[in-house]
Amino acid sequence: MSTPPTRRGFLAGSTTALALSAAAYRRVAGANGRVGVGFVGYGLIGKRHVATFRKLDGCDLVGVSDVHRGRLAEGVAAAGPTAAPFADFRKLLDHKPTDAVVVATPDHWHALVTMLACAAGKDVYVEKPLTVFVREGEWMQAVANRTGRVVQAGTQQRSGAHYRRARDLIRGGHVGKVVSVRMSAVRNVMPGFGNPPDGRPPADLDYDAWLGPAPARPYNPNRSLYHFRWFWDYSGGQMTNLGAHHLDIVEWVLGLDTLRSVASVGGRFALSDNGETPDTQDAAFAFDGWSAAFTMRECSLGSRPAFGLEFYGTKGSLGISRGGFVVTADPDRPPANQIPGVAEGHPVGGPTSVPTGGTKPRTTAIEDRSGSSDEQYAGHARNFLGCVRSRKPPVSDLAGAQRVAVACHLANLSLRLGRSLRWDWKTASVPGDEEANRALVRPYRAPWDRELKALGVG
Repeated sequence: MSTPPTRRGFLAGSTTALALSAAAYRRVAGANGRVGVGFVGYGLIGKRHVATFRKLDGCDLVGVSDVHRGRLAEGVAAAGPTAAPFADFRKLLDHKPTDAVVVATPDHWHALVTMLACAAGKDVYVEKPLTVFVREGEWMQAVANRTGRVVQAGTQQRSGAHYRRARDLIRGGHVGKVVSVRMSAVRNVMPGFGNPPDGRPPADLDYDAWLGPAPARPYNPNRSLYHFRWFWDYSGGQMTNLGAHHLDIVEWVLGLDTLRSVASVGGRFALSDNGETPDTQDAAFAFDGWSAAFTMRECSLGSRPAFGLEFYGTKGSLGISRGGFVVTADPDRPPANQIPGVAEGHPVGGPTSVPTGGTKPRTTAIEDRSGSSDEQYAGHARNFLGCVRSRKPPVSDLAGAQRVAVACHLANLSLRLGRSLRWDWKTASVPGDEEANRALVRPYRAPWDRELKALGVG
């Protein structure tokens, strides 16, 4: 890729950026109200986004960018006749018809592409996980706020009608006071994805551009397309992949802003490939008045839970997935009747059972099977396009996405450092732990460090 253009240095001041923001808004809010949408990254999720946006009214698919020539050609064909190809995403940002971009790159590119898009006056729909380290999310918020851009995080579950209904039930006290949240993601992919040797990248892949701000490493098939998720340079394993989806709903329902500490254990215990992230992980999150836990296994399926996300309250529980949710009511039994051996009778002086007229449920059981993953993707895209026009905050805003990212990164950092970590939201730091605080930021590789500097962050 070429040396970063110096014109992006305008971000050091807000006046020009806000003028560009207003100009972009006037273009979007023009006579026909149509939004020109470009796509950065055409992998597994990028493909789905192109298919989703192409079905929606009120938008034109104006461009696709990818550093793999084969994927770029496939993406342009899928986007339709109005889409132009761009090997360098910055050219897509300069493309006059582009009003907004959908960022579905590998995780280590999410933050920088988003910030550069905001700098270019584009609104952004960025896939989760938001970042690969904590400070990136702070930088993203600073740039988005300064430029007045709409940024939607790609946690599409928030746009599911049954998720909204479940949130309203929990907030309304239907399951009582929530004291515990359990999350899980389990499968068995033994023995793993192999140990291919390092070598030359495929002719169709611009590997240096793919690496971007990440450290320079020899090309390896498992470090690149799709499998990048299992390497710390580019992602955070299943904690930031599937764990982020679960924690995003927890943030939406209960809020993560009272997080006090995180403790995580695990490792790459069984998979014999060249991946780095854990194949087994258990993370515990302490909040004010409730706790949450995430269990991940890549090497043992076991008895899969009925739901990957469950809220446990004093009246019952609510388990939820993309297909629906179930409320299970707790029986309303007197505490004395639940003491072991009380029905048979304790020795003299011990507890005795309480007569009842029968057991009643503490709440109403509910089963909702109305969920549709396709509709969640479409609803999230519609929400984004609506916010591009109205300038209202999207359903998955940057502030909430950053709180989710912080929780995920702290869990991984706890595992890697081998100790529990406290968190202070006011200072955005781990009190008294300089080693952990140093790990909240990573350097960008040249020339992308100059792009970061031009943005006025970092």
